[in-house]
Amino acid sequence: MAFKSGFVNIIGNPNVGKSTFLNAMLDYDLAITTPKAQTTRHRILGIDNGEDYQIIYSDTPGVIKPAYELQKYMMEAVNEALDDADILLLMVTPDEEDLKDEQMWEKLRRTDRPVFVLINKIDTTDQPTLEKAVEKWKERLPQAKIFPVSALHRFGLDTVKKHIIEALPKNPPYFERDQLTDRPERFLVSEKIREKILQHYKKEIPYAVEVVTEEFKETDDMIRIRATIYVERDSQKGILIGKGGSALKRIGMEARKDLEKLFGKKVFLELYVKVRKNWRKDDRWLQQFGYKK
Repeated sequence: MAFKSGFVNIIGNPNVGKSTFLNAMLDYDLAITTPKAQTTRHRILGIDNGEDYQIIYSDTPGVIKPAYELQKYMMEAVNEALDDADILLLMVTPDEEDLKDEQMWEKLRRTDRPVFVLINKIDTTDQPTLEKAVEKWKERLPQAKIFPVSALHRFGLDTVKKHIIEALPKNPPYFERDQLTDRPERFLVSEKIREKILQHYKKEIPYAVEVVTEEFKETDDMIRIRATIYVERDSQKGILIGKGGSALKRIGMEARKDLEKLFGKKVFLELYVKVRKNWRKDDRWLQQFGYKK
């Protein structure tokens, strides 16, 4: 049997469950997940290696109308995913409308690649609403295959995977057969710390935060990590640190526990907070933080 491999790119509006789906398909918590929109900022590859296939899932930021430079970068990542996919997965919820960008919607409608519409979170709706959603997407994307799923409860995912493998092109593997992602350990550390901030803070703070892992030193029995949390204003820095450093300590403790689970060994984590005014709108800082080439 010929080996099959290809890029299966997941797109959709914010908060439809793209990262939850990726983690479920990999059976590994690779992408951070929170109820907040714009949790995902980067395009992240997750690699599923089978005996005669390699599925390269690509998680992408939720589709929005960009308001500043960081969000423009995020939408560039989605456009790249639309262009270089072997298979496109459009994730929606039962009451979802079209993508929040007309040009992307047109690209999706006109693509010659296989398109799967995953109607996610079916555990949160009733049968009439789901049936209506299936009919709606059959009309909007007649070429697509429709799959009702629950990524959170892993319902329907085996069927989706079976159809993905059938639709994969015949290619040799693109990555090493034991590789899980294209991202280095430092990136995974930064994302895990940012996840904890997203979980604990509301309003502007989670979106004004960037995390950079400055040091990652691994020995046989321990990993020593030093990371800096960047914010845009002094007031945000004070809130993140908290009285006597209590808030920062909580973030560090929770992130450390998850990192120890992720890497399978003891982690020593140091966190610092610095201010970089208006970094989300500044090309220089976006480039330094890895958003622009």
